[in-house]
Amino acid sequence: MSFYDELLPGFASKCWQVHKFGGTSVADANCFLQVAHIIEDQLDINNDVLGPNAKHLAVVVSAMGGKPKVTDLLLGAVRHASMREHDKVDEQLDIVLEKHSECLKILFHQEHDEQERLLEIIKGGLNDIRDILKTVYLMKWQAERISEVVSGFGELWSTQILSALLSIRSNQRLIEKFGTDSISKIAKASTTSHIHHNFVYLDARRVITIDEDVIRDGAVVWNTSEEKLMEIFEEEEAKLGDAHDYILNHFIITGYVAINTEGVAVTLKRDGSDYSAAIMGKILRANSISIWTDVDGVLSADPRRVPLANVLPELSYDEAMELAYFGAKVIHPKTMQPALSCDPQIPIYIRNTFNMRSPGTRIFTTATTTKQNDKVVCGFSSVEGMALVNVEGTGMVGIRGVDKRIFGLLEYHDINVALISQAISEHSCTFATSEDQAELAKSVIEEEFRRELKLGHISSVDIRAPVSIIAAVGDGMVDTTGVAGRFFSSLGGAKINVLAIAQGSSERNISAVVWGSDSTRALRAVHAAFNLSNMTARVGIIGMSEVGISLLRLLESERDALKSNFDLDVQVCVVCPKSGNGEILSLNNDTESGTQSLTIGAVTRVAEDRDKLAKTTFADEEQVAVASNGGLGLCFDTLFRKECTFHAIFDCTNDEESGRYHAGWLRAGIDVITANNRGLSGPKEQREDIKEAEKFNGKESGVYSIETVVAGGLPIISTLRSLLHSGDKIRRIDGIFTVVESYVMFRISPPPNVANCSKFDVDVSNGVFEGHMNSSSSACIGEACSFSQAVREAIQLGLTEDDPSLDLKHEYTARVLMALARELGMDKENETEQIQKNSDVLADIDDSLDFLNLPPHIDEQVQKRVDAAKDKGCVLRSIASIDIKSKSIQIRILEVPNHHTFAVSPPGCSCVRFFTRRHERYPLIIQGPSAGADSTASALLAELLQRTRGISTPRSLALIRRCSSGAFLHNKPASMNGNGSVK
Repeated sequence: MSFYDELLPGFASKCWQVHKFGGTSVADANCFLQVAHIIEDQLDINNDVLGPNAKHLAVVVSAMGGKPKVTDLLLGAVRHASMREHDKVDEQLDIVLEKHSECLKILFHQEHDEQERLLEIIKGGLNDIRDILKTVYLMKWQAERISEVVSGFGELWSTQILSALLSIRSNQRLIEKFGTDSISKIAKASTTSHIHHNFVYLDARRVITIDEDVIRDGAVVWNTSEEKLMEIFEEEEAKLGDAHDYILNHFIITGYVAINTEGVAVTLKRDGSDYSAAIMGKILRANSISIWTDVDGVLSADPRRVPLANVLPELSYDEAMELAYFGAKVIHPKTMQPALSCDPQIPIYIRNTFNMRSPGTRIFTTATTTKQNDKVVCGFSSVEGMALVNVEGTGMVGIRGVDKRIFGLLEYHDINVALISQAISEHSCTFATSEDQAELAKSVIEEEFRRELKLGHISSVDIRAPVSIIAAVGDGMVDTTGVAGRFFSSLGGAKINVLAIAQGSSERNISAVVWGSDSTRALRAVHAAFNLSNMTARVGIIGMSEVGISLLRLLESERDALKSNFDLDVQVCVVCPKSGNGEILSLNNDTESGTQSLTIGAVTRVAEDRDKLAKTTFADEEQVAVASNGGLGLCFDTLFRKECTFHAIFDCTNDEESGRYHAGWLRAGIDVITANNRGLSGPKEQREDIKEAEKFNGKESGVYSIETVVAGGLPIISTLRSLLHSGDKIRRIDGIFTVVESYVMFRISPPPNVANCSKFDVDVSNGVFEGHMNSSSSACIGEACSFSQAVREAIQLGLTEDDPSLDLKHEYTARVLMALARELGMDKENETEQIQKNSDVLADIDDSLDFLNLPPHIDEQVQKRVDAAKDKGCVLRSIASIDIKSKSIQIRILEVPNHHTFAVSPPGCSCVRFFTRRHERYPLIIQGPSAGADSTASALLAELLQRTRGISTPRSLALIRRCSSGAFLHNKPASMNGNGSVK
């Protein structure tokens, strides 16, 4: 009762419910027992007190399923008989007997007489089948009528088995309660109103009558069918005699089979058992029809292709019909017709036999898509194995009757048309049909229009195959703006080309034709776009440096938050600890429908023990990582999945080797999110190759995200692009770009009274400011130290590259400037080596030096320059600049006034100024910590989120546009504290 509406009287003034159990629900003995349990649960068998709403059940049963299915075996026997393969006929029928015999032995192991009775019925049926097949054998003809008669025997046997099982269990309860199963004795002795349930086997051929002359598949003769059922019901009620007041009759009915108006056995064709249930539901005027199968309900998409598909709690009849037509296997459109035409209409429930507590899907007049604005689409389906036929020519424009000739011809040749698309210009007409009918369609059209083809009025009749039709279905699309835009934007974001489009004026369905190879990716893209699942991003991480480790840890800890707030599931599928041809770490069980992600624990354990798989736990699933050789060359093959809509590689190295792969990854459609500036500052050929790769396949090329190559986590590149895109003119960019030079120069030449700034921030920040600007325990803010000590501190703090000379000799800064020059169109005439060669150096630094113990003469050189600047009221700073007018790129050691922005910029922070047409008098300044593994990792993740905005779901866009910070604070997942920090 908890899942169904209030019961209303129907047939014979009784309250009826119809339940149908498919082949998977009666596949073996255990399944039969589960079905019996469900039926008893529906009758509330343990609370058997007669009430005003006592309900009668009509249970429709299919033939035994499993592998192999009984119906398939019987049809196989007919096919073998037509080929005179007598041995194979016997083999098929023997399997049928064995399948039923094993089931009977388990179900009726204590009721041997009942077991023998049912077994004899089955053996008798098989003998009848053998007699029928003799005719097939002699005639070598597989007649449709004979196939129908033979295939219907499976339902007869399974229905009788279930009826006997329910009757025995019911009688056993009587014996337990009253000491006897004699109804007459109980009637005389009982003074209570206990209910007894009587299960009546009913061959549907005694009731469901089909008029085959009306339409191709026949039409139900409703009046005759109802009269037959009433006669049977009255007979069964009469058998109860005086006990009929507290005995409820329930029908256990064969599915699939029926009888025609001439008394010949027929079947109801495809999904006939479901149709049988719907027919009985209409005849009985039932309160509900429940279709019990092996899934929890109607899903929003095919779970084999969209792993995150979810059960839809409600559907309208129209939505269900659309989904069913476009490939949803749960229910057939004709099943809904009797329920829809009944007055009042009957709700249909799709339930799971093996998860009976799940409410399933309710199909009725309205659904949630008409009630909730954010669920305008209920689900997506696809039709595979299709072909597009395009008839094109200038002679079609404005000529009446062309379409009539085309589609009249197709109807004559029995070619089914699934979709039609035609522009208002009438220059072409495109339709979709099954791939196996496409060539026939083309040939008959060419024959029909041979004159027009010869004269050039029709230029071509072309076929595109294989293609798939992707359909979005939902009643809520009616009068809702932006649905089509969202649908096609998601396909475009997934780099999927749309071949044809169709939408009816009912606005309940939007269909797009795509190449068959893109079908799965298209389904996943549109499914995520309408909030029915998360968008999946498969990512790889190159380089297990401090940045790489921090990024992997961040992606692991924030995975749930990204799902919750951005509908984005980031799956780390590949980790390459180092560039080159070394090993890579990947998921050991990386399947098409997988949802796993590499974790820091898995990667660490594999690194510790190369010979063993590393197992760790994340999101209640066992994650397994495995190491294999192949290096960067294997990353693409391991990461890329055609069915996935988004791929990205994070380059967390500082190696030239990985930079050489950037262009190849971009051409393959993989986004590159890099903290490695060597790709942009490498040889000219490499830089040009990356530019070409970004445009190689248009929108299908990957996107090159380079924000973190300049000043780490600071938004330098994005600010530069925003200024340019908004029409501003860049005149000069200068600043302190690298964390090492910022730290060292501040330590050797600090500005006076800088400690006062820290005291001020402590006083006004309500405890948010940490209280000092010191970066190391040995450093004292405002007190100068020697150059060698400053370098030593920077190394100990992990601020430098593995080779500190790269920072101290300005190589890193030169590469940063090349990245900026690329954005300003100045990279063609400049090279990293030339910028570095022309730069100022603070002292004579050799690569062979021990940077933890620099010689005294270097400290003396540096100290002279520091003292000279101090005498002028200045401090030394390393300032890099790009001047547009003079086209100069420089790195200079400058004497900066004590109170200048560059002078007071804290140690370890970058400070970048933009002089533009709009910011000429007072430059735009961006300042902040540009280094640190956590800061850079956060910036890399921000780049990923920025990139996915264009192809992400509307919900995530709304969060970004309106109140993304508030969303994280007030809708935080378990992995985050109230202040947004990771626990």
